[in-house]
Parts: sequence; C-alpha cells; structure tokens
Amino acid sequence: MAFKGATYKRCSCTQPGTKKQLGSQCPKLKRSNGMWSSNHGTWSYQAELPKNHDGTRRTRRRHGFASQTDAQDQLDKIADLVAVGERRGDTALAAIGDLIDNRLRTGEPFPTPDEVEKQLDEGNASLGAMPTVGEWLTSWITTRKKIREGTRIAYQFHITNWLTPHLGHYRLDVLTVDHISGMFDAMAERNDTITAANDSDDPEVRKSVHGLRIISAATMQRYRATLRAALNAAIRAQKITFNPAAYVELPSGRRPKALLWTPDRVERWQRTGHKPSRVMVWTPEQIGKFLDQAEGHPYYALFHLIAYRGLRRGEACGLPWWNVDLVSRSITISTAIVQLGWRAEFGEPKSEASGRIVALDEATTLVLRRQKNHQNEQRVAAGTDWVEQELVCTERDGGPLHPAKLTDAFHAIADAAELPPVRLHDLRHGAATLMLAAGADLKVVQELLGHSTIAVTADTYAHVLPELARETAEAAASIVPRNRPTAA
Repeated sequence: MAFKGATYKRCSCTQPGTKKQLGSQCPKLKRSNGMWSSNHGTWSYQAELPKNHDGTRRTRRRHGFASQTDAQDQLDKIADLVAVGERRGDTALAAIGDLIDNRLRTGEPFPTPDEVEKQLDEGNASLGAMPTVGEWLTSWITTRKKIREGTRIAYQFHITNWLTPHLGHYRLDVLTVDHISGMFDAMAERNDTITAANDSDDPEVRKSVHGLRIISAATMQRYRATLRAALNAAIRAQKITFNPAAYVELPSGRRPKALLWTPDRVERWQRTGHKPSRVMVWTPEQIGKFLDQAEGHPYYALFHLIAYRGLRRGEACGLPWWNVDLVSRSITISTAIVQLGWRAEFGEPKSEASGRIVALDEATTLVLRRQKNHQNEQRVAAGTDWVEQELVCTERDGGPLHPAKLTDAFHAIADAAELPPVRLHDLRHGAATLMLAAGADLKVVQELLGHSTIAVTADTYAHVLPELARETAEAAASIVPRNRPTAA
C-alpha cells in the first residue's frame, strides 16, 4: 500500500447560529493573500495506518501542533515506519500498524526505522505493541520514579525470583487468574517440600533444604501486591483492561499478634526454645532491665528513644540535632537512614504518617542533654578527623551510624541481660507497652509510633492490651490491705 497522509489547519471557532465548529473551514485560518494565518488555529495531520489484522481500515488524526512543520514531522515518522512494513510483507505491515496505533494511544515516542528493523530481524513479531508479562515488569520497575529505593529493591526481588520465571512468558493481555494462582500453588508446593525435608530422619535430605525459608502467607501477599501494582500501571497505560492479580485468593497473611513475655512464656522458652509469636514484646520490667544493662553504651541514647518514644531503627540512626528541641521537649521525625542490602543512605521516613512530632518525657530529655555533652567531648577528642553530620548518635569520628551496628549491639546487650529474645524493632513496641500500661488511648499510641491507621495499632496490640489490663488490675488489687485471704 502507498502511505496516505496529509496536514491541515483547523480551529475551534463555531457558526453563530448552530454553534457547530468550523474546523478547517474557518475564514480566519487564511489571510487575504491566501497564505495561512500564523496567529489563528493549530495544525493537524491525518494518517491512513496499515489495515487491522481483520482487514478494516484505521484512519488516525492528531491535532494541536504549533506549526505545519511539527505536524509534518510526525507524519514523516509514521511514513518511514510504514515503509519498513511494506518491504517486509503483510504480517510485518500489520504489526507496524499496531505499533504506531499503540504509541499514538499512549503518547510514547515512535521508535526509529532501524530499531524496528532490528526487532523484526530478532523475531519480535509483536514489536512490543503488546509486551509479555516479563517485558512489562522490567519496563515498569525501570521507569517508575515515585518509589522508595527500599521498595524498589523488594519489587525487583519479587520480579526476579518468582514473577518473571513463572509468569514472564505470558503475553500481558492473556494473563489470567489461573496463571497467577498456579504460581502461588508452586510456592505452596515448595513450602511442603522444605517442611517434609526438615522433618526427615535423613541428614542428607535435611541438608538439601538448608538455608531455604518457608514463604509465609504475608510474603505471598506482598508478591501479589507487587504484581497487582504493575498490572494497574498497565491498565493506566491502556495495555489491558482487567487486573487478574486482584482476584487471586490467598491466605490472609495478617501480621502476627504481639504477645508479652509473661513468666509462663519465658519459662517455656527457656525449656523448649520456642517463641509463642514472631512478634514478642518485653514487659515494662524487662524493658527496664535491658536499659539498665545498656547504660553507658555509646548507643544508649538511641535505645532509650526507641524504648520510650517508639522510634524506628532508621529514624533513630538518622535523627539530626536540628530536629531536637530540648527546650520544648520534642523531636521531629523527618529523616531516616535506610538500609538497602548492606548499603545505608539518608532517606525519608517509611510513610507520610511516619513524619511526626514526638513529645519527650523529662527522663528522655535528660538522656539527650547528656548525649549532646558526650558528643561535644568526642568532637574535641577527634579534632580535625571529626566528620560533622549533626546527628544525635554517630561513630567516634562523627560519621553516621550504620543501622545494622545498632541491631548487633542490641542483641549483645539483651543476651548479656539474659532477657527472652525480641527483635530491635520489637523494642519499639516497648514504647506502646509502656503507654498502654499507663492507660493511654490507642489513638495516642498510633500517633506516637507513626502508624498509618489506628487499625494497624489495634491489630498489633490486640493481645497485649488485655494482658496489661490484667497486670494493672492485679497491681491495683495488691495495694488493698486484707487481714483475711480472699475466699475461694
């Protein structure tokens, strides 16, 4: 086929009576000498693209160009691509028509004729008009800009390890709920294999799965969330109209309930090594024992802030002095040190709700004053080797503290104090424990911890609250003097 295309000028003027747009018939578009007016209307083009695969025509028009040159430039690019298809036969011509149509719809720039020739030579008959799931995931993670680096790393891990190997070969528009469910079935089968091997009496069988971890329901939910986000982007790009990931049924993956290390649970842990929940919380007495053990440690100020005021690890390591107001006794959380693999860098708090102002109690204010005096002594001792970062807690030379070092120090101190195991992140739960024990409202705890919703707070501490209430009730009852024991 010979490519057909033309440029023309049009405007939005209307007929006085009917209000019908005059378009290219407006008399103001041309001057009296027959030349086009330079200050009225805009340029457009009409292109006859290669026919659809079913033989139907597709005429496309685009408007709003500032000059005829701009409109003709776009038309020439279309004509050059059509010429490539004409040399390759009807199948390639239809595929190039699909490519042009897709780029006109999405607003993406046209590829060069050489790029199209190369794709055809490599056997890419679709020319990217409808990518595979793998191609789309790669494009999505590469071009997405408004995303935290830690989230990007997690997305990339999901894409590389499961999404592309199991779903990448499907064309984006034919991906189904069954395809995605099959991937999660494969995860479940892998879990069964690991569990069976770990329970085996054969040491070689156990060795075969050494280091492999069960994929939890919560992790499966995160894989689905990554895929769902990528497919939602494909819907916005008008590649597909339906997101199958949204309809895959999975176990709820709810966050584990926080449980207190009560005496009975501590005794059982000492006897069996079993933790009742992945999220365990120290009692106020256990928190005090830890802080007593940590007194004098270079990182004590950060442990105190996490235990009393609920800072996240990265928020504590990245807290600058300019966000600490010792006069009004408050700190502002607006920065954090984020760990990406082993690399650590300055970033923003976890979410919008994480940016917050935290009130300080008198004891915490005193700890920070003491830390400031200690840091001034360090600065003098380091002399010209001091690296000024203006952070509350630093290395000996003033450089930022790597979050992993804080975690290592935490476990060493907890072990020395012979306390039952919790994660450093669970020390942050200590702040909530102390406030709940003091009768604080869940809304206050939510704001202290920077949770996005009160539902997150309530869900996390649903089991802690009644246990603390029982302890409070026992404490209140114990102060009432009785001459006789309570009747059974």
